Amino acid sequence: MLDKLWEYLQYPFVQYALIIGVLIALCSSLLGVTLVLKRFSFIGDGLSHVAFGAMAVASVLHFTNQMVIVMPITIISAVLLLRTGQNTKIKGDAAIAMISVGALALGYLLMNIFPTSSNLSGDVCSTLFGSASILTLTITDVIVCAVMSVIVVAAFLLFYNKIFAVTFDENFAVAVGTKAKIYNLILAIMIAVIIVMAMDLVGSLLISALIIFPALSSMRLFGSFRSVTIFSAVLSVFCALTGIIISIIAGTPVGATIVGVDVFAFLVCLIIGAVLPMRGRK
Repeated sequence: MLDKLWEYLQYPFVQYALIIGVLIALCSSLLGVTLVLKRFSFIGDGLSHVAFGAMAVASVLHFTNQMVIVMPITIISAVLLLRTGQNTKIKGDAAIAMISVGALALGYLLMNIFPTSSNLSGDVCSTLFGSASILTLTITDVIVCAVMSVIVVAAFLLFYNKIFAVTFDENFAVAVGTKAKIYNLILAIMIAVIIVMAMDLVGSLLISALIIFPALSSMRLFGSFRSVTIFSAVLSVFCALTGIIISIIAGTPVGATIVGVDVFAFLVCLIIGAVLPMRGRK
């Protein structure tokens, strides 16, 4: 098995998959803690459906670079969703559900009315659940993902204290002079970037799992925001690497395998957290 794995690791597309998987896992886990604590953990699912709808529109319009449409629409939707809970009569969870279902249905409808290939079912399945193959990843994908990831991580570290304040008590943060709207906007942009980056590897329907599970797993073991964030990042990267390696050896879909490893890790953390006392775990 090790010889087979070593042989596969010599191929560039496998190396690309490992690099992109680690970067996406790292970024999604950092923001996942904030989203879970702000009770917006389901936003990843909603935005992934928006990205699917935008991608369908880009395909119908025959855009060679679909990101020209997908990225702006996803960012705008993220901004709107993060503001709905406070500024409109439609609560956050209802808005996410409404936009999620609407975008998914619209995207699938457009792909049926204006098919761009003869294998519509295969295209939809790959977009929703991730490609069963990692042969399509290129060095360009790696470079773009690396640049975006550096920006996301740098922004998170630079505004860490402000994000912490907005996460736990946004009203108090505003009262002491923190410009919460600006930092919510930064969060929205980072979330949208991660969603778009992750679509090709894990698929639209599985992205929210990468955001939610590492954060929830960490919260079973640690009590402080810093510890939860650090462990979430480490666990998410480990699960991504493990999932990709299992996928390569067993020939299973990459996205579903990574999520399966995340679910298993959550169950392990849940058991450990139930056995060991929270006191002393900072």
